[in-house]
Amino acid sequence: MKQASFILSKYLIFAFIGFLLFAIIGFWNSYFTKILDQENYRMHTHGVAIILWLVLLIVQPYLIRTKRTGLHKKLGIFSYLLVPVLLFTTLDLLKYKLPETGSPGNTGYFFIALVVNALVAFLIFYGLAIYHKRNINLHARYMICTAFPMFTPITDRIIGNYFPSLLAYVPNIDAMPVTPVIGFLMADLLLIALCVWDWRANRRWNVFPFALLILTCYHFSVLNFYKYGFWQAFCEWFIQI
Repeated sequence: MKQASFILSKYLIFAFIGFLLFAIIGFWNSYFTKILDQENYRMHTHGVAIILWLVLLIVQPYLIRTKRTGLHKKLGIFSYLLVPVLLFTTLDLLKYKLPETGSPGNTGYFFIALVVNALVAFLIFYGLAIYHKRNINLHARYMICTAFPMFTPITDRIIGNYFPSLLAYVPNIDAMPVTPVIGFLMADLLLIALCVWDWRANRRWNVFPFALLILTCYHFSVLNFYKYGFWQAFCEWFIQI
């Protein structure tokens, strides 16, 4: 088990560096090259919070590998502040992007589910990681899972900027291509691969399959909740608060 934990930490660093690089590529045209021309401060507060989280996902396994557990714990405590900031800045930006009056329509209901329910999934994974903070194997796995709800903001922009031809193959909601379907598929396939790896390497079947269930529920909600009255009522309330 120690060896499996070592391998997990080793590859976590490279995986999350790659994830951060993909995030930079995805937001390069819309944010990083126009960083002084953003329409509102909310883009910066949200962007900083997300970048800090992605950097934390890189630094924390590195600190474990180099046996700097004291600093690892201090940064873990810092996450107690960072996560609420990440949640607030995300919801604040979402509300800013939505119309102040009137119905947001199917695309608005869809977009609210995409963002709000991603935060719910993120909180479940983060909460379980903190709950199991004394068990490095469970803690690390749940921290890995916090990245999966963040896939589509990155994949949507990469597809839109560099692979727009793929949009012809995704479903539509009111003539809007549902680009997140591709990111959902990529996240699910990667999580399935982690399920297989964890079972073959460690005979562990209690983290990644559960995460896949949560992620599948999240994806279902995004692709279907916009049709339901209870979700439309929630969205109308959310816009008004």
